[in-house]
Amino acid sequence: MRLLVLVFFLLLALSTCESSTLQEMCKSIAAGHPSVTYNYCIKTFKADSASATADARGLAAIAARIAEAAANATSARIASLSASEKDARRRERLGVCAEVYSDAVDQLGEAAEDITRGGDKATQDAVTQLSAALDAPGTCEDAFGEADDASPLAPEDAQFSKLATIALAVAASLSPPSSTPTNRA
Repeated sequence: MRLLVLVFFLLLALSTCESSTLQEMCKSIAAGHPSVTYNYCIKTFKADSASATADARGLAAIAARIAEAAANATSARIASLSASEKDARRRERLGVCAEVYSDAVDQLGEAAEDITRGGDKATQDAVTQLSAALDAPGTCEDAFGEADDASPLAPEDAQFSKLATIALAVAASLSPPSSTPTNRA
């Protein structure tokens, strides 16, 4: 009986530590990124049940996969809009969005693999890929903004931007601080 009680408290302590990792990560992200609230961050991770027990590296991979799924969904919406669009100039702007979201899907997939692989080089590569993917919504919005045309993808771009920000912030937290040489005269 004592053993059972001990195991119960040990499991409770471990689950509290792990969910604490998620909570602390979301607090940090919300503090550093005004567009991402703590509740939004928690809600995002709850989409994947593995996040409840994931360490920081696991959370980074989960966040990259969630952002990848959103980029895929946005790509499908772009394809649907393009197929029904009559205006050639608007289809061209949608084409810009299709290209950058296609790239983002690839970059996010590579980032998730790099994060899972681990190590400083792989983590730095993941941060680079995530940073590049984060450019997609801005580039897409710019394609419409430069033509004084309202973007039909503004909600998707805003959503993806938040998800990619979360993924980048978590992955960046895994990276060792870069050392900068100092000049001594």
